[in-house]
Amino acid sequence: MFLLSDNPYLCPLCDFSEILFYGWGRNVIPVWKEETERIGETLEKPAEQNSEQMKILAVGMNYVEHNKELDGTLDIPREPVIFTKADSALLKDGKPFFIPDFTEQCDYETEIVVRICRLGKNIAPRFASRYYDAVTVGIDFTARDLQRKLRKAGQPWEICKGFDNSAVIGDFVPVDRFPDIQNMDFRLDINGKTAQQGNTRDMIFPVDALIAYVSRFFTLKIGDLIYTGTPAGVGPVHIGEHLEGYIGDCKLLEFNVR
Repeated sequence: MFLLSDNPYLCPLCDFSEILFYGWGRNVIPVWKEETERIGETLEKPAEQNSEQMKILAVGMNYVEHNKELDGTLDIPREPVIFTKADSALLKDGKPFFIPDFTEQCDYETEIVVRICRLGKNIAPRFASRYYDAVTVGIDFTARDLQRKLRKAGQPWEICKGFDNSAVIGDFVPVDRFPDIQNMDFRLDINGKTAQQGNTRDMIFPVDALIAYVSRFFTLKIGDLIYTGTPAGVGPVHIGEHLEGYIGDCKLLEFNVR
């Protein structure tokens, strides 16, 4: 049994905005959105952060200028570059980040992170905005020396991107507080000085396109996180530094490096 949530039908006789479909194969029946509570997981309930059930998806090479600083070329990928992080990568609530001993260069990558609020699979781009309810600023810590070695060998990135505590997130803000999620300034300050800044309008693949793309391969579930890529300006962190992340003038992230 499953719920398909991206098949909207307008109802002229009531205030319901959607009909959901319940069943399998030919045994599919329409049910009202409110009925889902009696069938299974409520798709409209507020998302909760559960590190034991959520997954972390991340996007690489989604800002042209960042691609240039990494490879020296203005590389524009044809499709989003997707990688995953283990649930143990999540670091939140202002806890300190400890630089791992297996890397000589651990870089910060400041990113906008969106939180999934509904169950979804094969989501159409025009419905993608319904599947996330909040955003924050996060850090995708990267063992850069390992990444160079792995990329040269054509190997996966997991150990350089998905290690413990490599996915830092700040406090989430409801997405409806922003007029346009594709026009948000964000930045990272280190020891009170701006180290990296960007705007979501410079993404190669916008948020809704990313949601649609990743849902082709992964069923999105409530609480899943998507790191949407980093702009130019990445760099190494050092013991004793104090990091603060902002969307606009709103500070959402703050922690120390040890």
